[in-house]
Amino acid sequence: MTGHSALQTPFCELVGVRYPIVQTGMGWVSGAELTAATSQAGGFGILAAATMTFDELVESIDEVQRRTEAPFGVNLRADQPDVAARVQLLVDKNVRLASFAGAPRRDLIDKLKQDGVLTMPTIGAPRHAEKMAEWGVDALIAQGHEGGGHTGPIPTSLLLPKVTAIVDIPVLGAGGFFDGRGLIAALAWGASGVAMGTRFLLTQESTVPDTVKARYLDATLKQTVVTRSVDGHPQRVIQTPVVRTLERSGRLLGVFRALRHAMAFRKLTGTSLFSLIREGLAMRKTQALTWPQLLMAANAPMLTRASMVDGRIETGILPTGQVTGLIEELPSVEALIERVMAEAAETLERLQ
Repeated sequence: MTGHSALQTPFCELVGVRYPIVQTGMGWVSGAELTAATSQAGGFGILAAATMTFDELVESIDEVQRRTEAPFGVNLRADQPDVAARVQLLVDKNVRLASFAGAPRRDLIDKLKQDGVLTMPTIGAPRHAEKMAEWGVDALIAQGHEGGGHTGPIPTSLLLPKVTAIVDIPVLGAGGFFDGRGLIAALAWGASGVAMGTRFLLTQESTVPDTVKARYLDATLKQTVVTRSVDGHPQRVIQTPVVRTLERSGRLLGVFRALRHAMAFRKLTGTSLFSLIREGLAMRKTQALTWPQLLMAANAPMLTRASMVDGRIETGILPTGQVTGLIEELPSVEALIERVMAEAAETLERLQ
């Protein structure tokens, strides 16, 4: 669509796509339809595997590959008991890239690199970027405080230029991006493109229920909040009565609720009790969590599922980037990507 050399970035060359736009792997949201639509339209779609069983992941990868021949990625959690099998699946299925919401283990990076699969973790601090680069990852997503879901304290406008100055691999900016002007801003800060979650959640191909999408569209810039009450970690969500209730709940009630959600998540994903305990021990070791924090970690996936899958806003949470306050419509993925690229080209022409 646009042949401007500034928009053909090192990330585009690395993964083999036309446009430097990534759709992030959002749990319960980034399924086969959304991922395939993004890649088919010239961006880079990422399938969210953390909330899938192994068999569901196999089916989803196959579905994406039936829908498009374009490259795509899969988002993994390094602390899942079957992560080694999932990594091997990506190798066997010729998936282009594995992304990680947190830091991947070094042995997983080595395995993926050895078998030709790229790795791209999300980081929220410069020191994490340096560590991941030293471990040999191929690219990074630097997510600023404006980002949705679990997020760090540093604004995108400060995090992104710092990270791009200290690593020599492609870096994508995340947190606050939704249009072509933002893409050019990210490139000016040294990034190789942008990664967007909320903007892709609010598209026609997103399978999130329409009532939930409407709630996102109604939110203003001041109606998101970063809370620790969901799972013990800072997480940006839309401020709702559910969130206010969680924040008022005592610690004992929070732990009880989290334990109940852990059992529900185990049943839903087919995880054995032994595997759940083993996964918890791994999380406690790698993330230095206390036992109450560990139990609280079970809250997020089930509360998110209540909204994103079941459409029960009154009992779920709505993870979101602050940018939801600027989004007003639900375009198709193709129309969105084409518009972002056209706006980016127009912005470059105006600046020149």
